[in-house]
Amino acid sequence: MYDCVIIGGGPAGLTAATYLARFLRSTLVIDAGDGRASRIPTTHNLLGFPDGISGDNLLVRMHRHAAQYGAELVTGVVDRIDRVGTGFVVDTNAKTFSARTILLAQGVKNHRPRMAQETHDRGVAQGLIRYCPICDGYEVRGKRVAVLGCSDHGAAEALFVRRYSDTVTLLTQDASELSQADEANLTRNAISVERAPVGDLSVTEKDLLVHLADGRLLQFDTLYVALGTSIRSELARIAGAELSPAGCIVVDEHQQTTVAGLFAAGDMVEGLDQIAVAAGQAAKAATAIHNLLSS
Repeated sequence: MYDCVIIGGGPAGLTAATYLARFLRSTLVIDAGDGRASRIPTTHNLLGFPDGISGDNLLVRMHRHAAQYGAELVTGVVDRIDRVGTGFVVDTNAKTFSARTILLAQGVKNHRPRMAQETHDRGVAQGLIRYCPICDGYEVRGKRVAVLGCSDHGAAEALFVRRYSDTVTLLTQDASELSQADEANLTRNAISVERAPVGDLSVTEKDLLVHLADGRLLQFDTLYVALGTSIRSELARIAGAELSPAGCIVVDEHQQTTVAGLFAAGDMVEGLDQIAVAAGQAAKAATAIHNLLSS
């Protein structure tokens, strides 16, 4: 029986694994391999990497760090978790594991624009398609920026990006869901709103091309996708943990859910969706798990 099974091998899961391994706790990380961090072309927000680091490179380093101190890391998909006695049973698509505690760190899934997968991935790699202005708004300063998502969320993102560029356009994927207050705020901040839905998106070597349903073609340097996310909270729900109205996992000040011994950290807990925040929550969770097991 492991002291802790961590479900999710992104920055939160690997930070917790390193802490727990250094607390001399037997720790297993089960990673499905489809986290968002691996798709980051370059992040410049992590201290110690002023020239930036790719998500893949960061995860390789974090994997090596956790493994060096004794954490076990396996690839797999967890189907369910069940409470058995004072511990848990974790069922994967290949094997079953027992754990005294569990940390959920599965993150969220971005809602992507309707476009070919290969085109989308190429646009992300080139920095033409982005998902987090908090992470990389600095990189688009002075450029032609579009935000896809004509809703209150999209409006808020357009207003955030407006600090970095005088040329910001809010695009509609299907139909506008803007309130009058959002409309007025966007106008006040000189943000253009396109009413015609996006028909198609494509990329060149340097431009993001937006083909509108009315036949017009627009060109941008960067498109921010503001279509929301789906939180991977199904395992928490199965285990009986409380979820917020938005679907995030409810935790206390130590990252413990409403189920004793079940913890959560990272993007599936309400926060900024930032690597630094996820790592901080994971450090809190790992320390709380160690103290719980010692009691």
